[in-house]
Amino acid sequence: MIELNALSKTYAKSERKAVDTLSLTVPDGIIFGFLGPNGAGKTTTIKMACGALEPDQGMVKIDGISMHDSPMEAKSQIGFVNDNPEMFNRLKAREYIDFVADIYRVPSDERKARIESLAEAFEIADVLSNPIGSLSRGMKQKVSIISSLVHDPHDWILDEPMVGLDPEASFHVKEIMRERTRAEKCVFFSTHVMEVAEKICDRLAIISKGRILFTGTLDDLRSLRNGKSSDDSLEQLFLELVDSDDSQK
Repeated sequence: MIELNALSKTYAKSERKAVDTLSLTVPDGIIFGFLGPNGAGKTTTIKMACGALEPDQGMVKIDGISMHDSPMEAKSQIGFVNDNPEMFNRLKAREYIDFVADIYRVPSDERKARIESLAEAFEIADVLSNPIGSLSRGMKQKVSIISSLVHDPHDWILDEPMVGLDPEASFHVKEIMRERTRAEKCVFFSTHVMEVAEKICDRLAIISKGRILFTGTLDDLRSLRNGKSSDDSLEQLFLELVDSDDSQK
């Protein structure tokens, strides 16, 4: 479970908080989607949740472990997929994945089986010996996804994971999400692709201008916007909610 309590973050030279007293709980056993327009604060929130960015105020807990008090223990529970795969380009793909596995102290036999299984699923077994710098954007994203899973984390956090992936790879990512929730693990991911979120998310949070506008199920959102259940798409409801928030400024 991921707990974010009253997180705030302001970047230098900015007049507005990137994240403004944001509180959110992401329970185990569900796919939790984090939605918002560009610049809404999704990536900033996710980086604070992962411990990659220090909040100005507020608290992050990963499976009950304080990110501030016990950062290494909290981070050991997380597998993180960045929105822009940033890896050591001179390393070969397998070397990079092994490097991540070493950090998490994954036994050699365990990592070998996991890497082989994931590389086959994502169809990159034949490029594991290639330098990362020679790989396409999509291939780098696959390496990033595999490295995020090599230690079988309890909490899988993904920032725009489908960007650059081919349809088959996107399908496998969604299947792995479902597998992990069936194992009562935590899946928290951001996306701007409403069709994906509508199909696979059990719960949603919508953020705009650093603040949470909504948390709940798609049916909850439909009831909120229409006063009753409807067949409106998530895209329609999302745009109405964000536009309504803009009009109140």
